[in-house]
Amino acid sequence: MARGMRGKILQQRRRVFLKTALAGASTMLLGGCMGSTLGSLPGEQIQPGAQPQPTGEILGTGSVRVGLLLPLSSSGGNASIGTVFKNSAALALQNFPNADVQLLVKDTGGTAEGGRAAAQAAISEGAELILGPVFSAAVSGAAQAARATGVPVVAFSTDTSVASRGVYLLSFLPEGDVKRIIGYATSQQKSSYAALVPENSYGAVVEAAFRQEVGRGGGRIATIQRYKLSGSDTSDLVAKAGALNSVLNSVDALFVPEGGGVPPLVVQTLVSQGAALGNVKLLGSGQWDTPQVKNNPVLAGAWFAGPDDKGFQAFAQRYQSTYGSAPPRNASLVYDGVTLAAGLIRSAGPQRFNQSILTNRDGFIGIDGLFRFQSNGLNQRGLAVYQVTGSGAQVISPAPRDFQAGF
Repeated sequence: MARGMRGKILQQRRRVFLKTALAGASTMLLGGCMGSTLGSLPGEQIQPGAQPQPTGEILGTGSVRVGLLLPLSSSGGNASIGTVFKNSAALALQNFPNADVQLLVKDTGGTAEGGRAAAQAAISEGAELILGPVFSAAVSGAAQAARATGVPVVAFSTDTSVASRGVYLLSFLPEGDVKRIIGYATSQQKSSYAALVPENSYGAVVEAAFRQEVGRGGGRIATIQRYKLSGSDTSDLVAKAGALNSVLNSVDALFVPEGGGVPPLVVQTLVSQGAALGNVKLLGSGQWDTPQVKNNPVLAGAWFAGPDDKGFQAFAQRYQSTYGSAPPRNASLVYDGVTLAAGLIRSAGPQRFNQSILTNRDGFIGIDGLFRFQSNGLNQRGLAVYQVTGSGAQVISPAPRDFQAGF
């Protein structure tokens, strides 16, 4: 077959797969848009080798073992996160009862040593892939154990410093939010920016990405104010927000990435000082994807980047009906992680968790839309842009359906 004709056929197959997966994300296994790169034959069965009897809690009855590392006994109330993530994993298996996967649930305690011990235990019991941990310290510990054996890790931390070759982050990364919202703002003729960022590790990451994306779009930065929050003390935030007043008449966009009560307080502070905000577009990040922000009329008209929420809404309804409470926004990560593992087991045969499969450029489709892993462990996501209405948020720029648009 001519190379050109084969390329057209593969592109058609990828498009059909993407449309099918997006239309039925809640009823089918998450799969990769990998064309003919997978090596399994129809009906191929993976024969498990001799494996030790696993210890602790097990979810699923499949033949392929995957470690699920969660902070089930973590201090400071973080154990509840582990429980929610475990529930989400169980829900994924309930929705796909024929998945040939067995999850070995291990407690990390949220620590580096706990992560290392949990990963070693799962790997010694035959785990071919590690899902989790959640917290960066535990991810670092698990990564040490996994690297020694060549077992890949798909973690849920947002700390990009723990990502590396073989340690992939499935989480919502701040760099992706910044790239999407600043890129969209630039496309809407915004060219002069101010920013108000927290003086912490998250703020440092966001600021670096902000500088890069504004520069990429040929824009200018009038000022970046950095604030500290200490418990309920917002005095420094109020002071730094007030300092923006002197430059607002020379900018057309103000970037406030932190969510919660920060964006409304910033707007209220500026308004109380007589700031002219009519020509300034307020920009936010995925941290704004909460009812507290979206339902606040003070923020009506502001833009923020975030994943497509249709899949999450359906997932949240299933979670609520099963467990009696609403899941946090990041609970979908473990659902997608389990579904990714099950999908690759089904479609990729013996190659299932190889780096070439996990980092396939066409990516995968999950509850939160399109994503792909990079060789350095970071991810790229297809994000939408929303406008706050004061009674929710509406999509003003849809999430992309493939990675052909230069991501």
